[in-house]
Amino acid sequence: MKLVFNKKTTPDITINNKKIEEDYEVASQWKLMWWKFKKHKLAIISAPVLTLLIIIAAFSEFLSPHLPLERFSEYKYAPPQKLHFIHPEKGFSPRPFVYDLKQEMDEKTFRRTFAEDTTKTHPIHFFVKGKEYKFWGLFKTKTHIIGLKDPDAPFFLMGTDSLGRDLFTRTLYGSRISLSFAFLGIILTVILGIILGGISGYFGGVTDTVIQRLIDLLLCIPTIPLWMALAAALPSDWSPSKIYLGMVMIFSIIGWTGLARVVRGKILSLREEDFTMAARLAGASNMRIITKHLIPSFASYIIISVTISIPATILGETSLSFLGLGLQPPVVSWGVLLGESQKLENLAHHPWLLWPAAFIVVAVLVFNFLGDGLRDAADPYK
Repeated sequence: MKLVFNKKTTPDITINNKKIEEDYEVASQWKLMWWKFKKHKLAIISAPVLTLLIIIAAFSEFLSPHLPLERFSEYKYAPPQKLHFIHPEKGFSPRPFVYDLKQEMDEKTFRRTFAEDTTKTHPIHFFVKGKEYKFWGLFKTKTHIIGLKDPDAPFFLMGTDSLGRDLFTRTLYGSRISLSFAFLGIILTVILGIILGGISGYFGGVTDTVIQRLIDLLLCIPTIPLWMALAAALPSDWSPSKIYLGMVMIFSIIGWTGLARVVRGKILSLREEDFTMAARLAGASNMRIITKHLIPSFASYIIISVTISIPATILGETSLSFLGLGLQPPVVSWGVLLGESQKLENLAHHPWLLWPAAFIVVAVLVFNFLGDGLRDAADPYK
């Protein structure tokens, strides 16, 4: 047997390998992280999904066919309506439509149910005029991206709740409250974690001991009972906005401990480095050394910690609101919406009440996958 080597392709492979090695040698840290991040397929898929969730939260009024507190008293616990493209008599329809709903009564259980009325159809239109709302609290408009020409006609993509309110609309509105709660809580958590962790790691001594013992005290208390106790302590006569801010403060005060320990460990390893000593000799203040030199050197780890902590905040708010200790109606959040599914009887007859749980699962998985991708990308030389 005779081996034959292709003399033309071998030099090209060598040249390409050398070029790749040279690119890695001169690439910046952020570029190396991006190359490593692109290899994490789940993280790449999660990025556009997270973008979609943020868009839904930002434009929930425009994307919703109804208003969150709008009631359709004749359609309480109406099931989700199916989108149809083929009419049994007219054939293919260029515009999707839904059938009208008619009520039926079970003669044995006397339970009211709904069925499709195939004799009456409602075409779905885009950019329709519906009930008036105030977009971002700035100006009033009636334009909805999707809906029916008749605003009083039944159009419930996810069904309705016990008061006849559209669950699809309320879920979209709930994404704004739940996601903004998580992001705002994480911002305060990052501020507390970086400041206290930086002071603890840089100064050491008695300051470090006091802060670390405070962290130990907060960590030794079970998280959920502590959340419940602090949430129950909020005055019952507070407005929904005050309760919202109070809940954010509770989660921030409890959740800063993990990030503070990460920051402390990083600063302990960096405070004796040459660039830190050079900054001291140049006359830089301690606060400037911490904020301008030490913290930026491990900013990627802070981003990773934040990304992984957001799902815990979402689940925490959902748990307390589900138990009736967190946000309360008329506030619309995913946890508040799930509160109606506490009774097994309601859940057995109306399983569509769990739709908000699907959004929670997607949001938590997206942030976890992004956190995993960022964590792998933080060490590009691995």
